[in-house]
Amino acid sequence: MQSTRVSIHDAGQLPVWRRPFTLLALMAFCMPMAFATWQALLNNFVHEVAGFDGRDLGWLQSVREIPGFFAVGVILVLMFIHEQLLAVVSMMLLGVVIAVTAWFPSFYGLLMTTFLSSLGFHYYHTVKMSLELQWLDKATAPQMLGWLISIGSGASLITYLVIMLTWNVLGWDYNTLYMMGGGVTFAIAAFCWLAYPRFDDAVIQHKHMVLRKRYWLYYMLQFMAGARRQIFIVFAAFMMVERFGFEVHEVTGLFLINFVANMFLAPLIGGMVSKWGERNALVFEYVGLIFVFLAYTGIYLFNWGIVLAASLYVVDHLFFALALAQKTYLQKIADPKDIGPTAAVAFTINHIGAVVLPALMGYIWLTSPAVVFEIATGIAGLSLALSLLIPRHPAPGNETIFAKRVQNA
Repeated sequence: MQSTRVSIHDAGQLPVWRRPFTLLALMAFCMPMAFATWQALLNNFVHEVAGFDGRDLGWLQSVREIPGFFAVGVILVLMFIHEQLLAVVSMMLLGVVIAVTAWFPSFYGLLMTTFLSSLGFHYYHTVKMSLELQWLDKATAPQMLGWLISIGSGASLITYLVIMLTWNVLGWDYNTLYMMGGGVTFAIAAFCWLAYPRFDDAVIQHKHMVLRKRYWLYYMLQFMAGARRQIFIVFAAFMMVERFGFEVHEVTGLFLINFVANMFLAPLIGGMVSKWGERNALVFEYVGLIFVFLAYTGIYLFNWGIVLAASLYVVDHLFFALALAQKTYLQKIADPKDIGPTAAVAFTINHIGAVVLPALMGYIWLTSPAVVFEIATGIAGLSLALSLLIPRHPAPGNETIFAKRVQNA
């Protein structure tokens, strides 16, 4: 990758396996493999081995989000290395740290490994989004992003199947599973480094922070999405373990259902975004989330059962695929030179709530888990209101429903 440089416009002449979309697909397969290993084992590992309660888990998740909060630092790093290289190095870091996670089964040990793995995870995702929006054509971006989500879901599915089989049949322990998931991630990342040329886009990205007034709605949507995501990731899965006593293979089974559904539905969701537009797709997502979080609340207030809880968990996860609508909204309204730095700034904004909420919600959880999900319902309602401000055809100068009115005034 260091010695060969290919223009993104000339990349179509390369063999299919060496083209930009194939690299995106390979990275989309690699990263979820590492994260799925960490996620599938986390709740049981911290509960059974490290003796965590909801408060400890909240602190762990807050520490995990600190690198995301400082994702804007990617702009500084990109002054020295190319985005594509940073994505690969970040995957390598994540793979190494995941591999040794079980070596540090204490509160502070897990804080350390979680922070380092999160650094790789979040820096990768920051530049990944930038590369996707630079390399994919606007006309086909929703469908291509849907396929990338599907590929990532396939990677997660394979990982969860392996964990279920090796845990139950072969009796592998936490250390063996962490070593396997991290090691394979590192190997794939090394292949991405060695096998692909550096792809140069025609538009040179700004190497400074970009914060533009006309992107304000995108920033707000990112802020709310970060808050909603944390409540799901931290507390929805922990609810299944703490309240219903799910074991590793049962939690993994839920993840399997999630990713089987995403494998088939994500490309369809991409087509839906392309046909319906970003506004309608996001309205659909947030209306659905309001009902999901209200039902989560009912599980604690009215003792609704395990079948409903598991079903809600799957439905909740499916809504994540609709987040691609926020990416294509930015692609349509942004100056091409702004995409890289704006992705970094937006990732930081996305993690403002993510750093604060898990620890704060962890304390609330100890008193009333239902209140946590009531707060999530309010977040979904605010997100719905914001999504209604997106115009039917976003474009530079038409970023919100107010933009044309201001121009015509």
